[in-house]
Amino acid sequence: MRNRLPPSQSSGGVTRRGLLIGGGAGVGLVLAWAVWPRRYLPNLTADKGETVFGAWIKIGDDGHVTVAVPQAEHGQGVYTALPQIVADELGADWRTVAVEPAPLNSLYANPLGANELFETTTTTLAARWRDAHAVRIGMMLTAGSSSVRGFEDDLRQAGAAARVLLCKVAAARWGVDWQACDTKAGFVVHGTDRLRFADLAAEAASGTLPDALPMRINQDDSRLSGQSLPRLDAPSKVDGSANFAGDVRLPDMVFASIRQGPIGESKLLRVDRAAADRIPGVLQVVTNDRWVAAIGNNWWAANRALDALAPRFETRGTVVTSATIDAALRAALDAPGKRIETVGDVEAVLKDARPITADYRASLAAHAAIETMSATARFTNGRLELWLPTLAPAMARDAAAAATGLAAEKVIIHPMLIGGSFGANLYHLCAEQAAVLAVMLKRPVQLTWSRVEDLLHDRFRPPAMARMAARLGPDGRILGWRARIAAPATGQEIVARLFAHDAGFRATQALAPAGDRYAVAGAAPPYRIPAYAIDHHPADIGVPTGHWRSGAHSYTAFFTECFLDELAHLSGTEALSFRIGMLGGNPRLARCLSTAASLGGWEGGIAGSGQGIACHSFRGSHIAVLVEAHVGEGGAVSVDRIVAAVDCGRQINPDLVRQQIEGGLLFGMAAAIGDSIGITRGMPDARRLGALGLPRLADTPDITVELISSEADPGGVSELAVPPVAPAIANALQAATGYRLRGLPLVPGSK
Repeated sequence: MRNRLPPSQSSGGVTRRGLLIGGGAGVGLVLAWAVWPRRYLPNLTADKGETVFGAWIKIGDDGHVTVAVPQAEHGQGVYTALPQIVADELGADWRTVAVEPAPLNSLYANPLGANELFETTTTTLAARWRDAHAVRIGMMLTAGSSSVRGFEDDLRQAGAAARVLLCKVAAARWGVDWQACDTKAGFVVHGTDRLRFADLAAEAASGTLPDALPMRINQDDSRLSGQSLPRLDAPSKVDGSANFAGDVRLPDMVFASIRQGPIGESKLLRVDRAAADRIPGVLQVVTNDRWVAAIGNNWWAANRALDALAPRFETRGTVVTSATIDAALRAALDAPGKRIETVGDVEAVLKDARPITADYRASLAAHAAIETMSATARFTNGRLELWLPTLAPAMARDAAAAATGLAAEKVIIHPMLIGGSFGANLYHLCAEQAAVLAVMLKRPVQLTWSRVEDLLHDRFRPPAMARMAARLGPDGRILGWRARIAAPATGQEIVARLFAHDAGFRATQALAPAGDRYAVAGAAPPYRIPAYAIDHHPADIGVPTGHWRSGAHSYTAFFTECFLDELAHLSGTEALSFRIGMLGGNPRLARCLSTAASLGGWEGGIAGSGQGIACHSFRGSHIAVLVEAHVGEGGAVSVDRIVAAVDCGRQINPDLVRQQIEGGLLFGMAAAIGDSIGITRGMPDARRLGALGLPRLADTPDITVELISSEADPGGVSELAVPPVAPAIANALQAATGYRLRGLPLVPGSK
């Protein structure tokens, strides 16, 4: 069973409903493996009447074109952008294009995503070994804004190959040279002759490809790349037919809710089973040392039973609080760190000088996705099936197999649409729990974490503290820059958790340089500074942390761009000019800054203007953000306007880019003025979304996004807009109030 999204509009007998569910393996026609010279054989399966073209494309006898997408769709538009690349090169009619999750296969491995996620430089031995190992283990991974960058070439090659095979068959029927044929809107064309893909696909499957695939070079209005085509996932999400993990319904299925102990080494001591039995609809209670789950004929009954069970846990060791976290960060900052990156001799520059210093901090932040953790599991005839939202399906399979004692080949993963994620679905604890319950109960079970449980047991964006130091020259230029950052070794924690069952991948960490590059990623300033150094001071805070949209960039950009603004004030230089004067080696970022300033009516960030500006380069893309903000009645921060200028290279679908930038701006704004997590006695203080102080519709500022035209290779977009928003707001509040806020979230009156 495969969840498939249909064409955007019915055409030629293709119906949206008819393409919702894929069929079994082994039916339809499959293109001969010999014409696809790959190390790994495709395992894409066909429905009746479909022809499979390699690992990426299926063409139906009713004219539909289905594209296999290995990346998870969690709102970023990958179910549109990747099929659009294929459809553009193939010459398909967008109204007949559908999409389905790709099966597990090394052909769909994403080593770029792994390198971006762990912030590994590709020149190191560890990164080269990791790339090869990622392919060997079939590491399908949605992370690091890597989907288009990681798969564009493969998808264009796949579209070109299918186009050539279709053109060859059509040319043979017409008695012309196949190279004189072209494709357009689902037809092979030659002059006035036209043949539908559907009429050619079955015969084309047995064709052979030339040694060199010709790519489409015409740039007429038939090209789909660069157009703001409608999203393929939008219609089903609007009419409610889109399937998420919580929508799965199986015969004899029961529902489960779960409660786990406080943060730390917690053990379940006792529960009141008799009280739970009195809740109508409750069928069973399952316990182990780590959690208690209530099983019911509906989820509401199961969740109510948890309150009746009144579980008691014992936590060993230090009980985590916000105060212990702060103390751990301060202790780490005062202890020796590990130098992660250096240019020049910054210690010599700062020696015998009185450097300018400032300390900054960022609090824990929750993912707070709309969809809480969920998974549906079925165990029959020794085989386990899981329907779940996952950004790493092979890792989810391995985790479920280990939790149940099954061999990995006995576990089948059905990737579902994801209701947000922001990195949360890189982890598979819920899938492990659902798998254990399904094996134990011997009937299908759907486990859904409550909102409370989702917040209490999130893998949070780590907190961090920074001690910044710099020396200015007589002309106001920065001569030396040092950033000492205390933060958990979250990169190592992600590897240990995500690859707990893959010793080979964990071994790559031994080849990597000392320290955790992930923990300080983005801290190297994008400016031309003669000498700088970035140090990581690992902090053991006792709280599980994980990847959060844009990772460490979300706080390192705050440290960098706020400190830079302070240096500009001290040097007596206007903040925009101060930045651009040091960007001689980064003209694309300089253009973003000048564009944002021009569109936003930059007044120089003068006192009382309430204007702030910040910028960031990230994953091959560049962005500058101008913000207007003030402190309102009651001391609350109010953001009035955001202007962003973006250079992300060549754009496959400009509307998708704009959506991701706008969403990232609001996400970053939420992190700046809300979304903070405090910890009391091992339990996060926030128990509902409303407690996070997230911005609402009424709080949304006027947003302007300018996409700068570029023919550079596509850069990452999904995370790009998050890092510069918080420093731009902080810089705006400095201009509005005259005092500097150095902590996230930004709370007027705090230090």
